[in-house]
Amino acid sequence: MNFTQIGLQVPTLLLPRTSTDLTKWAVVACDQYTSQPDYWARVEALVGDAPSTLRLILPEVYLGATDEAQRIAAIHETMQRYLAEGVLTPQPPGLALVERETARGRTRRGLVAALDLEHYDFNPGAKTLIRPTEGTIMERLPPRVRVREQAPLELPHVMVLIDDSQHMVIDPLFAEPLESLYDAPLMLDSGRVCGRRLDHPLLIQWVVEQLSRLADPAAFSARYGVTNEPVLLYAMGDGNHSFATAKILWENLKRAAPNLTAIMDHPARHALVELVNLHDEGLVFEAIHRVVFGVDTDHLLARLTAFCLAQDSAVTVQDYPSWPLARQAWQTTQNPSQHVIAFTSSGRHGVLSLDRPRLTLPIASLQAFLDDYLTQQSDARIDYIHGEDALERLSAQPGNLGFYLPTLNKNDFFRTVIRDGALPRKTFSMGEADEKRFYLECRRIF
Repeated sequence: MNFTQIGLQVPTLLLPRTSTDLTKWAVVACDQYTSQPDYWARVEALVGDAPSTLRLILPEVYLGATDEAQRIAAIHETMQRYLAEGVLTPQPPGLALVERETARGRTRRGLVAALDLEHYDFNPGAKTLIRPTEGTIMERLPPRVRVREQAPLELPHVMVLIDDSQHMVIDPLFAEPLESLYDAPLMLDSGRVCGRRLDHPLLIQWVVEQLSRLADPAAFSARYGVTNEPVLLYAMGDGNHSFATAKILWENLKRAAPNLTAIMDHPARHALVELVNLHDEGLVFEAIHRVVFGVDTDHLLARLTAFCLAQDSAVTVQDYPSWPLARQAWQTTQNPSQHVIAFTSSGRHGVLSLDRPRLTLPIASLQAFLDDYLTQQSDARIDYIHGEDALERLSAQPGNLGFYLPTLNKNDFFRTVIRDGALPRKTFSMGEADEKRFYLECRRIF
């Protein structure tokens, strides 16, 4: 069933047969633990010879390895074998209602569905129904393309956000007596996941009606205070580059098709995702801070001031004798009309206040400058840091300068993407690594 106007398809899911150990089957998103090969070694030891999505993905920790091509070939072979041997079982067309408990005691709810790639464009400035929320880094796409282009299956780790402040799309479905699809603990103490079958026509119609309500142009304009602005219904949360990969391959298929009309029903036109309500209590946005290495603090701050002045903004720098005092001042200096960012280094600590900012978010203002600055400083580099302790430790080393950034307000998320377009890379994180989506459901794409 396709609901083209809202870019939604009711998919035919493939799930592992009932004898499968789901704790070994379900594996975390491939773009996690990319600097921790020991994590993936533990996964390998745990899975052993059991059927597992580990055999159907390429963890990015192995990108660029000498055996990358062999790994990708093995993925395609295993997909074919799982299909031939009945490891994967087709389900009746339907959605999957998902409840994920994390090891931190949070519970997140979602809905597995397929989205229409005809409604998506990852190019800067695109105003499609489905939009990226961070800039797409084209260099990250080729290995993902190599995995997907010969793959008969797709596995979703993509989480797509909807802005449903009234909690009408997903939450009411949990009151229904639905059949269980799966219920299992996740490996390496990552929590638990439960899935329920949602295939009753009236319940599917409910989902369609509620998504259509969010996509109504008049309601959209009133909600965000805009005029003549195309509707944004689905915003990428996690997995933007995987979704972009699906788009590239769909466009390649169309270009190669002798009959464009005939190929529009091809299964690769859609991509499997989990829809999550932005306002779900179990969905937590966490800040990602910045540390710049190999710089002189005074020089960088002077260049920041000049950069902002050139854009008709003004920067005030207030110094403090210690990082705790600067951090405390940052907390009390917050002003909705300014962008306020704390900084710390081995010899200087303070708070930056930016007046008349051109962009909506403090991180956008800072990243715009850093992108420009780093192109002119060949010895400098940047890293993206989770947690204040790591920021303080790294920034205390000579030649390093750290910027402490506020957490992105979920209520501003859609409004900011509508106004500014895709956010700077590494603007926010949707929880810790083990809270990301685990691969479980599959779908045929060829």
